[in-house]
Amino acid sequence: MINSSAKSLNKFDSWVLAARPKTLLAAFVPVIIGSSIAAHQTVYKPFVSLIALICAVLIQVGTNFVNDLYDYYTGADSKKRKGPQRALASGLISVTEMKIGITITFGLAFFLGLYLVAISNWIVLLIGVLSIISGIAYTAGPYPLAYNGLGDIFVFLFFGVVGTVGTYYVLTMSIKPVAFWASIPVGALITNILVVNNYRDRDEDKTSGKTTLAVKFGLKFTRIQYVIFMVVSYAILCVVYFTFKQSLIIFLPLLSLPLSIKLIKMIYSLKGKQLNKTLELTAKLSLLYGVLFAFGILL
Repeated sequence: MINSSAKSLNKFDSWVLAARPKTLLAAFVPVIIGSSIAAHQTVYKPFVSLIALICAVLIQVGTNFVNDLYDYYTGADSKKRKGPQRALASGLISVTEMKIGITITFGLAFFLGLYLVAISNWIVLLIGVLSIISGIAYTAGPYPLAYNGLGDIFVFLFFGVVGTVGTYYVLTMSIKPVAFWASIPVGALITNILVVNNYRDRDEDKTSGKTTLAVKFGLKFTRIQYVIFMVVSYAILCVVYFTFKQSLIIFLPLLSLPLSIKLIKMIYSLKGKQLNKTLELTAKLSLLYGVLFAFGILL
């Protein structure tokens, strides 16, 4: 049954909803950081960075579409859902339409990525193909990562390490330790978006057979996980500082610390749908931290 809020959305708005725009901020961060490190080393290729960003966004949107489809199949998105409205479960988009959307989105990411391959080498092709396959395997296939407690690892690796180091590599054709170290806070803060999501949906996920880390280890573990990722994100700045051997301006992300403290208080005090705001602010924190980090690297 389509609820009243679903009826008020046209097809374009329905696709925007399915893309989960509030979480797409995360796709910008690894590209911004990887590009800023390259630019600091006088490798400035804005068009290449733009294509890398578009590919990253398309892969995340495609992953969200697959997630929407398979959470619908398994019943993880039910009427009791505490999170934002889902397009398929609300009847806004049909299964056939979603499958077409998934094909087009990942197809565009692949063909745009061929430009990056053309100016680099086969390693970039491998990174792109693995990113797309992992985006699908996140909730689809015989062993869906999100349903077997591996979603956090996937997000950390592909939206953190692979996204940041991969962007730096395609711009410079090299890998430096600083790119790896800089990818850790990126991955940690983006993974925290998923941590909040799983924390909020623990009961529903447990009922539907979706074994996230929150389901496997409980709410206390998930809160501690969230805090640890926050702490690691700021602690890594010291490592980057000594790796870069640059000025204290690299600690610019500390300006986002008040928001981090606020979010930790929120995850310890809020429940259910109240956590939707925590989810949104966690995504915004990842972008704010990323922008400040990029400026710190460039300056």
